[in-house]
Amino acid sequence: MNTTENVQKNKIIVYGTESCSYCHLLKDYLKEKSFEYEYVDVGVDASAAQMIREKSGQRGVPVSDIDGHIVVGYDVEKVNELLNIK
Repeated sequence: MNTTENVQKNKIIVYGTESCSYCHLLKDYLKEKSFEYEYVDVGVDASAAQMIREKSGQRGVPVSDIDGHIVVGYDVEKVNELLNIK
């Protein structure tokens, strides 16, 4: 499966804050691998912050939702696994 097919298939949401260096690393990694994602700044969206705390059980960021699977932190191995990146 090539990257273009992955971009169309996967729904990726990254929850983070502008001051979070790991959030920037994760967004840069996804861009480098040609994956599109939605970014939600939980620093300005309190309802999204509450929702992601309930889903992940964590207060920290980044938190990613990849096709319904929650990934806490900058966990490249888990991201690679979920997105089938070799």
